Amino acid sequence: MKLIGILSDTHGIVPNQVYDFFKDCDEIWHAGDVGNVDVLTELQAFKPLRAVYGNMDGWDVRYETSENQLFFCEGAKVLMTHIGGYPGQYERRILPLIEEQRPDIFVSGHSHILKIMPDRKYNLLHINPGAAGWQGFHKVCTLVRIAIDGKAPKDLEVLEIKKG
Repeated sequence: MKLIGILSDTHGIVPNQVYDFFKDCDEIWHAGDVGNVDVLTELQAFKPLRAVYGNMDGWDVRYETSENQLFFCEGAKVLMTHIGGYPGQYERRILPLIEEQRPDIFVSGHSHILKIMPDRKYNLLHINPGAAGWQGFHKVCTLVRIAIDGKAPKDLEVLEIKKG
């Protein structure tokens, strides 16, 4: 079993609460709009990191990350990207990848809106961790923590941080 910390849309700021909420995590997954390479460096010094770049990331972050990541965690196949949409409304760019790869977990960011829901059509768990950074219209910053046991995600927890 692995414990995973998931965040997105830091836009250059790692909230202090990350270090307490993710302290027992085995890995951190960042779903894009990192902000700068310093955020990647800071998170990598804390825990093993998997990250994708977002639409607001410059070439420095893009050089260190990729647009999509497809990997296994325990027995679960995971697909992560920044702009992915939601079940029934996936982005045109990502839908063929979901159909071809059939991930068990799909992680995306971009919307700044926390949304975690099953997709029964593709038999996956969709996770958008909302936004962890201060920049944007959201009123609350959010972080997600989830355990993956074999193929099964479980014990999902959300931390809400008052913005500012």
